[in-house]
Amino acid sequence: MNTFFILEIPYVAIMLFFLAVTWFVTTRDFMPKVAFKRGMIGVTTVFVIFIGWHYKITTDRISEVKKLFSQGKTIICENKMRREIMPSVLVSKKFGWSLKGDLFTNPEYERDFHTARCVEYIGPTPK
Repeated sequence: MNTFFILEIPYVAIMLFFLAVTWFVTTRDFMPKVAFKRGMIGVTTVFVIFIGWHYKITTDRISEVKKLFSQGKTIICENKMRREIMPSVLVSKKFGWSLKGDLFTNPEYERDFHTARCVEYIGPTPK
């Protein structure tokens, strides 16, 4: 669960920004007295629902990717470091990859890939 929040820090920061804007606007003199309470509850509720929904989708994908990898299937992960040269990387046990926690690691590759950023590879069989 901690890994999820590390990955989702930008979304939590966006939520805090929107809460700060809501706080600022609803505490102005021209706003009704109940605006602060309703605004904060409303914005918080919307973000909690969306972040919770995203949490469920992401954790389901992580467990599915781990299961597929353990079955020997090929996984494709996005490569944010080298988008122009190699926008994605194929990960499989037969290519020397291993799974440590939520990370795919390979001693021949310069970085690890988080399972949250991967899906099952559906395409031509890699050699």
